[in-house]
Amino acid sequence: MNFLTEIKEGLTIAFRAIRANKMRSVLTTLGIVIGIVSVTLMATGIEGVDRSFQKSASQFGTNVMYVQKFPWVQGDDWWMYRNRRDIRIEHAGMVERQATLLESVAPVASTMKPAKYGDKAFETAWINGTTNTYLSASGTTIKDGRFFSQEESNGGRPVCVIGANIAETLFPNEDPMGKVIKIGGYPYRVLGLFEKQGGFFGAFTSDNRIYIPLNSFSAQFGSHRDITINVKVSAGEDPEDAKEEIRGIMRKARGLLPSQKDDFNINQQEVLTQAFGAVTGVIAGVGLFITGLSLFVGGIGIMNIMFVSVTERTKEIGIRKAIGARRRTILLQFLIESSVICLIGGIIGLMIAYPLSLIVDQFLPTAMPLSVVGIAIIVALVVGIISGFLPAYRASRLDPVEALRYE
Repeated sequence: MNFLTEIKEGLTIAFRAIRANKMRSVLTTLGIVIGIVSVTLMATGIEGVDRSFQKSASQFGTNVMYVQKFPWVQGDDWWMYRNRRDIRIEHAGMVERQATLLESVAPVASTMKPAKYGDKAFETAWINGTTNTYLSASGTTIKDGRFFSQEESNGGRPVCVIGANIAETLFPNEDPMGKVIKIGGYPYRVLGLFEKQGGFFGAFTSDNRIYIPLNSFSAQFGSHRDITINVKVSAGEDPEDAKEEIRGIMRKARGLLPSQKDDFNINQQEVLTQAFGAVTGVIAGVGLFITGLSLFVGGIGIMNIMFVSVTERTKEIGIRKAIGARRRTILLQFLIESSVICLIGGIIGLMIAYPLSLIVDQFLPTAMPLSVVGIAIIVALVVGIISGFLPAYRASRLDPVEALRYE
């Protein structure tokens, strides 16, 4: 009897045994169903959150860096960062003049003011003053209209570009292009509308922000503010080399001695990705431990049932051995039976987990790619093989004479 024939016969016997003990099979698979549902939901949750995070992080731009007073990921030294000197517009000018590896540099000053149009208001709009180079030095894109020109920027014209949430609030039923809105009491004409970004960093994206020329911002909302310097690395240049160049210029601009630490940070997308990766790693580890416990309990249940099955079919095993069945054949038969039970439980678990993931997706982002389905099936099969090995081995070692005498 060749190996494929043994597998075919083992599958036939396994399905026959499952049909003969329907209730026991259902109860046996229940532990695996619960375990697979847990594993699948955890995996879809992590995958969905990771995809959403990557999409959100990409909005900061892969070759864009942000020279700021505070680091994006802070430790316990908040007061040290708080006591740093502000970054000034003149620092951005020095970076723009002296850097050789950058495509564009854009200083950004911010404040929070209400934005109004008619009887509608957005009370907590972030007002950003910047230059015409901002669009190329950020990860944002224009959906409609345009960004302000160099002439409008240098002249401090009363023009603005608004985020998606601002537009939805102030212009729910009309086109905002060309309309005049009041920002902190000052009139500004809308030139453009940004694409909606959303995601994890809603407060830091363009959605709740209005961009106006920096000269206009300084005149109406004050010039003595801490700013962010957006810089975009030129195509083909090494971001790390560009980062070191910016660091050297900033240290010189701020008069730091060689022995003094940087009193600024150069933030970039990788900082968020690394921090998020560490967090999701811990969450995944805890989740795998918890779901592993449920699979372990399910596996123990299958092992017990398989021991019962071997005991009940001792005489059958003796007859098969007496007519020439080899130990390998008996071992394979019971391994296939336990694997089939777990595989059925895994498929049922996936059928339950998918609609549950759609429900969870209403509150948290989820995703169930084929890789998650494949992992769930493989986990179910591995549990079946491990759980069924000891009962199958015991069955394969039975003495045919003693097995035939068993009552």
